[in-house]
Amino acid sequence: MNLGLGIDTGGTYTHAAIVDFESGSVISRANSLTTRGDLYIGIAESIGKLEGVDLKSVRLVSLSSTLATNSIVEGKGFRVGLMMVGGEYNKTIPVDEVVEIEGGHNLSGEEAQPLDMKKAREFIVAVKDKVDSFAISSFLSVRNPSHEFELKRIVQEECDHPVICGHELSSKLGLYERTITAVLNARLIPIIADLVISMKKGLLDRGIDAPLMIVKGDGSLMGEEMARQRPVETILSGPAASLIGAKFLTGLNDAVVIDVGGTTTDIGILRGGKPRLDPEGAMIGGWRTRVKAADISTSGIGGDSRIIVNRGAIILAPQRVIPLCIASSMFPSLRQRLEEARNENERSVPGFIALESILQTTEFFIFSRESKGMSLTDEEARFIELIREGPRSVQDACRSIGINPYALNLRKLEERGLVQRIGLTPTDVLHVDGSYREYDLEASRIGVEVQAEAAGISVDQFCNEAKEMVIRKIAKELVHKLIYEETGKTTTCDTSEHIYDMMISQTPGIDATFVLKLNKKIIGIGAPVGVYLPPIANMLHTELVIPEHPGIGNAVGAITGSIVETVEALIRPNDGFATVVDPPCKLFTSEETREFASLEEAVCYAVSWGSEVSRQRALQAGAEGVEVIVDRADDVFSMGKDMTGGLLIDTKVTITAVGKPRLFFEEKGR
Repeated sequence: MNLGLGIDTGGTYTHAAIVDFESGSVISRANSLTTRGDLYIGIAESIGKLEGVDLKSVRLVSLSSTLATNSIVEGKGFRVGLMMVGGEYNKTIPVDEVVEIEGGHNLSGEEAQPLDMKKAREFIVAVKDKVDSFAISSFLSVRNPSHEFELKRIVQEECDHPVICGHELSSKLGLYERTITAVLNARLIPIIADLVISMKKGLLDRGIDAPLMIVKGDGSLMGEEMARQRPVETILSGPAASLIGAKFLTGLNDAVVIDVGGTTTDIGILRGGKPRLDPEGAMIGGWRTRVKAADISTSGIGGDSRIIVNRGAIILAPQRVIPLCIASSMFPSLRQRLEEARNENERSVPGFIALESILQTTEFFIFSRESKGMSLTDEEARFIELIREGPRSVQDACRSIGINPYALNLRKLEERGLVQRIGLTPTDVLHVDGSYREYDLEASRIGVEVQAEAAGISVDQFCNEAKEMVIRKIAKELVHKLIYEETGKTTTCDTSEHIYDMMISQTPGIDATFVLKLNKKIIGIGAPVGVYLPPIANMLHTELVIPEHPGIGNAVGAITGSIVETVEALIRPNDGFATVVDPPCKLFTSEETREFASLEEAVCYAVSWGSEVSRQRALQAGAEGVEVIVDRADDVFSMGKDMTGGLLIDTKVTITAVGKPRLFFEEKGR
C-alpha cells in the first residue's frame, strides 16, 4: 500500500491520520494531548494509537503545527542580533542587540550610500557571544541585495551563527515588514529545529522511514531542511492545513472553513480550491510580516476557553485552561479537590480587577516549568513549590502561605509559562450534556454543578447558556470575517455592531429584520463542530458540510498538500522611456539587478531565470512532476481616452513551480 502520515501538533491535541494515496481515503486516525514540555511524547503517542495499518508502508510524512505562531506570541527562541542598513531601527522589533549601519539603495537599485563594513564587522565581533543568530535588513534590498549579501559574508567569516537576509524572505517593498520577518525567522530557528527533531525521533521509534515535509502558512509543503532555514514560513501552518484538509475531505473548492479547536477557532476561505492568501503578509502577535500565508481570522474561542461565573453572570473568556475532565484523567486527586470546592463559600471579588485575574473555586494550578533566570517573590516561589506535588486551588495554597489569594500575581506566572490553570471549559459542558465524551465525565459534572449553583440556575440551563455563548461568539467572528472579505475593512462602529448582533440573534427590530445570507457552504473542521455550527449555518441560510473525519482535518491537510515555490521579477522602464513601445529597462530579482535593451528581452530573461530557480527550489524541497506556471502583469497608467497608449509603470513576472512530494520508495528506487 502507498500510505501517507499526516501529523498536526495543535495547542491542545496532536492529531495523526493515515491516508491511502491510491484510494484517497482516510484509513486510520488517532489523537493525543499535545505535550508542550516535550513534543515528542504527544507525537509518539498519537502515532502509536493508529490501528489497522502497517506503518512500514508509510511513504511520506507531513507535519503542520501552531508552534511557530505560539512561539512568536510568547517571545520564545534565539537571541537575535539585527543589522539595520540605511534605515532607523523600530524599537518594537524584538531583538537582543542592534546596530544601524550606513548603506542601502534607491528604487532604481543604485547605491544610496556606501556600506559601512567596518562598523558592521565591529558589531558582529562585539555581540557574537551575546546572540545566537543574525538578521540583516537593508533599505530597498529588494531592488539591490548586494549590501545584504556583503554583510552575510562578513557574519560567516566571523562566526558560525545562522544568518538571514530580508530579501531572502520577501521581494515586496516595506523595510519594517521585511525586517520583522527576518528577525522572527532568526528567532524561530531553534523552535522548529526542536519540532523536527521530536518528529523524526517519534517516527524512528515507530519504525517509520520516510521523507518529512512541513506545511507552510499558505498550505503548501516544504522539506525539513528548508523549514530549518526558513521557519518563519510555518506560521499559521495549522490553520492553513485545515483549509487543505477541508477541501480534500469534502471535494468542495469554494467554501467557508470553520476550524473549532481546543485553543482557537480559525476561519478561512477556499476560492477555486485554494486558500485565500493575505496580500500584505501574515499578521502575527501584532506584527505585520511579509510571510505569504492564508488569510485566517483567529479568535480565542475553543474547547479549552475559560468559563467563569462572576456575581452570578456566566462569562466565556479567551484564556486557555486545561479542561477539568482532561486534568482529572491526568491527576486522579483532582476529583476530591473538586468535591471540596462545593464547600468553598468565598465568592467575593475586588471591585476593579482584570477578567483573567478573577479567581474561581473550581480552578486549580499545576507546575509547568522551571523559572530559569526569572525573578520571583518569596510568595510566588512558595506557591510553585506547593503545586509541584499536584493540582491545588489558589485559595488552598494561599492559606498555607498565609496571604490573600488576590495578592499573588498569577497572571505573571501564567504568562511566563511557569504554571498552568485547570478550569471549567466548553469541553466540560459538552461532557455533561452528552454531546462529547472522552475523558472524566464526573469531574466535568462536579464543576458544572458548582458553577451552576453560583450562577443561580440549573445544570441544564447552565449548559445551554454556555453553549449558546460559544455559538454566538463564533457567529460574530464569522460575520466580521465576511464583512472584511467584502470591504477589506476591519473597523466597525456601534451601529454596525448592533446590526451584526441582530443578524446573529435573529431578533426583529422595530421596523426591520436584518438577515445575512452566505453564498458559500460552510465546512466544519474539529471535534465539536456538530454541536456549534448547525445553528450558525441556519442563521446564515446556508448548508453546513461536516466531513466523515472532522477532528483530523489539519492532519489530513498536512499529508495532501502540494509543494509550491514562487519567485518574482520586477521590470521597470528606464527614466524617460515609459511611453516607448518595448522600452529599455532594468530587471530586479532577489539575486541581481540587470539592464536590458528592451522590455521583451527582460521578460524572456525573467521567465528563464524564474523557471529554473523555482523548479530547483521545488526539487530541493522534495517535489516530483514539477509544473512551472508563469504570470505576467503590466501596470499601465492610462493617458486618457483622447490620447493613445499609456505610461508603463512596471511589469511583474511571477513564476511558480508546483509538484507533489516525492514518495519514499520512488526516492530509494524500490
